[in-house]
Amino acid sequence: MPGALAGKVALVTGAARGIGRAIAYKLASAGCDVAVNYYNSADEAEALCTEIREMGRRACALQASVGIPESVADMFSELAKHFDHLDIVVSNAASGVLKPALEMTLKHWRWCLETNALALDLLAQRAVPIMPPGGRIIALSSLGASRAMPHYGFIGASKAALESLVRTLAQELGPRQIRVNTVSAGVVDTDALRYFPNRAELLENFARRTPAGPVLTPQDVAGAVYLLCLPEAAMITGHTLVVDGGFCISG
Repeated sequence: MPGALAGKVALVTGAARGIGRAIAYKLASAGCDVAVNYYNSADEAEALCTEIREMGRRACALQASVGIPESVADMFSELAKHFDHLDIVVSNAASGVLKPALEMTLKHWRWCLETNALALDLLAQRAVPIMPPGGRIIALSSLGASRAMPHYGFIGASKAALESLVRTLAQELGPRQIRVNTVSAGVVDTDALRYFPNRAELLENFARRTPAGPVLTPQDVAGAVYLLCLPEAAMITGHTLVVDGGFCISG
């Protein structure tokens, strides 16, 4: 039985592990062929591609540092060997430095901005020329874009910039019938969370204040991305869809 997105081609950045992997797997399960971007997790990316191919879909693994223009250009050159268009782009890859704002350096600031915000524009510049009407561009953000969180200042600022860029792209690409949205996730218990010095506190606080119950999983976030890719979401654009189990309404 064909999936709801049968025949679509998706590129997911940072897709070898965690949330990105869950998104790529969900889109493949819905019928997409998938380009799996990774930075340094080649084995995990290839393993995911194998799983996608076992579903009867096409898949390729593409190495790139998404905040570097030359690297993104090389990735799209490689992508062209496998696919002649893209219907869906998910800008998921993220990075940053977890320190108080007064301890950050210019190098830290540039790294956050390039990987978390500039990357979306670099991807859009390459993807839009090969994206047909009905295309989707989705960026992954976090609650730190709109609230203060310990050690998260520069990452949060870069995510706020990302959400602003999404609104601009939604306006610019509307006439092309390309929809651009953000999925902003609450605390998701992935490998990345182990780098937070206050990990245990984050998990306890989030679980206690979340009306819907437990801490989010990568699959919860992937489900939201999937919804925005459906034809029924054609009139949703420039929007930030918050997936946090109700954390934000709990004071």
